[in-house]
Amino acid sequence: MWSGIFPAVTTKFTPEDTLDHKEMERCFGLLMEAGCDGLIVCGSLGEGPMLSHDEKLEVLRTARDVAGGKPVLLTVNEAATRDASSLARRAAAAGADGLMIVPSPIYHTDERETVATLKAVAAAGGLPVMVYSNRIAYRVDVTVPVMQELAGDDLFVAIKESSDDIRRTTDVINAFGDRFAVLTGVDNLAYEALAAGAVGWVAGLVTAFPRETVAIYRLMKAGRWEEALAVYRWFRPLLDLDVSTYLVQNIKLAEAIEIGTNERVRMPRQPLAGERRARVEKLVRETISRRPRLPTL
Repeated sequence: MWSGIFPAVTTKFTPEDTLDHKEMERCFGLLMEAGCDGLIVCGSLGEGPMLSHDEKLEVLRTARDVAGGKPVLLTVNEAATRDASSLARRAAAAGADGLMIVPSPIYHTDERETVATLKAVAAAGGLPVMVYSNRIAYRVDVTVPVMQELAGDDLFVAIKESSDDIRRTTDVINAFGDRFAVLTGVDNLAYEALAAGAVGWVAGLVTAFPRETVAIYRLMKAGRWEEALAVYRWFRPLLDLDVSTYLVQNIKLAEAIEIGTNERVRMPRQPLAGERRARVEKLVRETISRRPRLPTL
């Protein structure tokens, strides 16, 4: 159902800490112009846990206005299953094309609880679901046995594979064939995952570098592996910024440098400062200075 490049977009704020819809429209528009295949809003990079349900739905509507009919998924990452189910129902009513569900971001569920939670939220929304499997950040591992429990429910159509174990992509495909669309969710494993059979990339640095991200995916799908690898090797130092406690601040700083947007974040986060900021800014600017010419697609 879903394949290609799906940016996990950042949420833009005004100086007064309200949603900056005009700037989100501009930034989301750049992604669509570059050829991205959909949008995912209010995830980890989108500071979803810092947003109210009303704000999440506002971001969803803005993304839908820009997406030109391409799918827009709302991330459901609530601590309580009851609240997640409520948001799923509201997302469906607001016109979301699907949900990306984090099983349990605070309480670390066991397999039985993980399956029950995912099924409850999916049933509440009645929308196609991408399961977000990220055992590193959320301490809940959506394993092949868990996926087996979900395979009989047609609402579950995809998995964002962020276990940080590249073997997991092959494990899921070996177990289920094409039953689930496997999309990689780790920027600095994207080439490897796509080479192993992932059909898409839920990307972070794409918000600052959409053309390069799209080029890697399209080159690989065309079998132009070496050309894709050359772009990926250039991109790799920047992709590492996604795998960090400071991924939001890192990527918003990269966006500010590359596409001229702001880097405002919602507290308790604050923009990068001091040595950490200097290091990231130097990396971004030096990598941009070596930007390769993209192959013709």
